[in-house]
Amino acid sequence: MYKKSFKKRSVSMNKAKERKRLESDSPDYPIELPFHRKTIIVIDYDFGKEMHFFNLYRTHRNDQYRVFCDGKLWKEKICLSKILEKTRKAMPRVRAL
Repeated sequence: MYKKSFKKRSVSMNKAKERKRLESDSPDYPIELPFHRKTIIVIDYDFGKEMHFFNLYRTHRNDQYRVFCDGKLWKEKICLSKILEKTRKAMPRVRAL
């Protein structure tokens, strides 16, 4: 008995949601993304102050970037999670005192 009422309710909720979606104005697709998408700044204070700037630029794919590190091309196409992974692995571990 519970399953039937739940099923009817979910069907009617889905119909209402679809009707609301169809009545609203649709956004313009695709959204034009800026050429310079993100900047990541890494400051390392362990052995003096060392700063690195990672500038991420748009590529033909939404989830990948063209990366320049301190003004030099670092990677042609790479996703954000790989950028963060490689910068994390490049940092040497310092023993706790």
